[in-house]
Amino acid sequence: MSFPRKSRKPREPLDEAGLYDYAVKALGRQMRTEVELRRLMSARAEQGDLGEAAVRAAIARLKEHGYLDDRAFAETYARLRQENEKLGARRVRQDLQQKGIRTELITETVEARYGATNEEMLAREHLERKRIKKPENEKETARVMRRLVAAGFSTGTIYKILRQWNVAEESLAALENVDIETHEE
Repeated sequence: MSFPRKSRKPREPLDEAGLYDYAVKALGRQMRTEVELRRLMSARAEQGDLGEAAVRAAIARLKEHGYLDDRAFAETYARLRQENEKLGARRVRQDLQQKGIRTELITETVEARYGATNEEMLAREHLERKRIKKPENEKETARVMRRLVAAGFSTGTIYKILRQWNVAEESLAALENVDIETHEE
């Protein structure tokens, strides 16, 4: 059953102090990058130069008080994705790019976090965490391959794991098409 939506009156644009308070509350709910927070605040700010100036001032204040730090965000994000979700470096790099983190900061963070990591061991932990078992046929092998590629692991590591599982060579040969399709997306 759906309820009719009440029409809301338009919200009043927030000034710099209002944007600051709004941003602090948003950061209290979830860690965000500067780009994400700027987008949120711009939607609540006045249109034009005055609103942009208020957003810039609020962001400067947030940084000054230590509430907004893309470096800390990137390090925490990478650590949590590696430790909790067992994701590969490529996936973390892509996610950080989507969140608006600078390329050089992403490179620095991912190298620091994944530099000494055994990718094969991490991929095995990911499979275990997701309760993915040894594939029995080509279809299951392709599914495992897609899951590991989506999780950010290199095809070399994926093939190594599949070979150690004694997956039939025909299944591995069929995966070359899956591999190509995944990288073109």
